[in-house]
Amino acid sequence: MSKPKHERSLAETEAQAVTRNIRVSPRKLSLAAGLIRGRTAADAVATLTFSKRRIAQTVKKTLESAIANAENNHQLDVDQLVVARVEVGRSQVMKRFHARGRGRAARVEKWFSHLTIVVAEQQAAAPAQQEAA
Repeated sequence: MSKPKHERSLAETEAQAVTRNIRVSPRKLSLAAGLIRGRTAADAVATLTFSKRRIAQTVKKTLESAIANAENNHQLDVDQLVVARVEVGRSQVMKRFHARGRGRAARVEKWFSHLTIVVAEQQAAAPAQQEAA
């Protein structure tokens, strides 16, 4: 016997990609993730391509994976994709020590993070709405 089929937690017009145990602190990753929240997929990829942050390339890889999942697994239109959600979570923390003066030690914490990107297909706006904007 096998386990029952897991219900899909996302809507039919959504796809996601997850990257776990990224060697960067959640605070720094959240700054890079904030650059793409709510943008179209093409605009988000362009933003991350030219970002100076080191972690931007990892975020870009995860975003491209989410776009590929939407196209190949869920048959969504790539031109209509919008970054619906970007979630940054804490992972493990490596604890190290740094030798200090007079025989003391200081703790150094090396943080890891999880990243989840959800892209959603946005319906095309009506021509009357586009003229008003």
